[in-house]
Amino acid sequence: MPEFFASTARGLVEPLEVELKKLGFSVTDKAVGGVFFESNWEGCYRANLHSRLASRILKPILDFTAYQPEELYNQILRHDFTKYIKPNQSIAIDATVKDGMMRDQRFVAMKIKDAIVDQFREKFGVRPDVDNENPALRIHVRAVKNQFNVAIDTSGDSLFKRGYRKEVGEAPLKENLAAGLISLTEWDGNSPLVDFMCGSGTFLIEGAMMALHIAPGLNRKRFGFMNWLSYDKEVWEKLVQEAMDSEKEDLEFKLYGFDIDRKVLSNAKENAARAGVDHVIEFRKEAVATVEPPAEKGLIIVNPPYGARIGDEDNLRDVYRDLSFTLKHRFKGWDAWVLSGNKELIADLKLKSTRKHFVFNGNIECRFLKYSMF
Repeated sequence: MPEFFASTARGLVEPLEVELKKLGFSVTDKAVGGVFFESNWEGCYRANLHSRLASRILKPILDFTAYQPEELYNQILRHDFTKYIKPNQSIAIDATVKDGMMRDQRFVAMKIKDAIVDQFREKFGVRPDVDNENPALRIHVRAVKNQFNVAIDTSGDSLFKRGYRKEVGEAPLKENLAAGLISLTEWDGNSPLVDFMCGSGTFLIEGAMMALHIAPGLNRKRFGFMNWLSYDKEVWEKLVQEAMDSEKEDLEFKLYGFDIDRKVLSNAKENAARAGVDHVIEFRKEAVATVEPPAEKGLIIVNPPYGARIGDEDNLRDVYRDLSFTLKHRFKGWDAWVLSGNKELIADLKLKSTRKHFVFNGNIECRFLKYSMF
């Protein structure tokens, strides 16, 4: 059985493992950046279609030690890359190198590219071009202390690119991070979800897609594996049809998004419409200081600005104090989850968290904190 690697944001490895097991995959190992699992190629298609938390689904192909350029070149030749694409298609090499004899990742990428295109030239008399933007075959290489791991990318564009989000706010969360944070809350998908500062609507759209059982990959037009010689269109179309057949048409509750920026709310509505979930989300123009409960009970999830990207820290203190006041005085009996990359601003909430997770929003280490409004 082939082994695949689902990569994800730091801090989401455990929930990704849970998700893959729920999807029926056999998890074999975990690493800092993701989860290894066993599956046939139909399962690889299914993981790309259904995983809400993965960034990419990679197929590891080589694992070796190399100290010199010629060693690297010859080790790459051990694998037959000509079985994936035609010689008139394109490739790209993404290489990261750390603490090794070969320190320049551009040189490493070039040496690997040379080996692969030479393989094609020897077999067909022609070679694939390099296209870093939209290649038919993307190869990921990670080298630490001269130990090389090589994998091919079955996803193409990162899986957080669902296809629905054309308009975003100033510092948008990636879709798979938003979905991962929702999964950490253990929200049941059967009760209202509220975001006081919804921005482009990512939390609410991801939550609505979960509740409606909409596969996150349905809006995407292309995946990496679709460029390959082995691509089975019939299997893919069967999986898509099964996913569409399992969707719910409506919910017995609503999801609610608030924001003070009318333009941002308009963008959020358009994003929700493209995702096919606008009928279950209500967007309202409202400041966090004046938000009233839109339902009797539910879950609150908020990503307030924390100074790293938007706004000045001193000016944001009032935002956190308003958030605290609204939670304490208007949302008794609710659970709230707050994401923040600023310890000082979190302290301004003057609330005691009952759970804490550390996750990375890009390169910013954040706390994801639960507050129960007794």
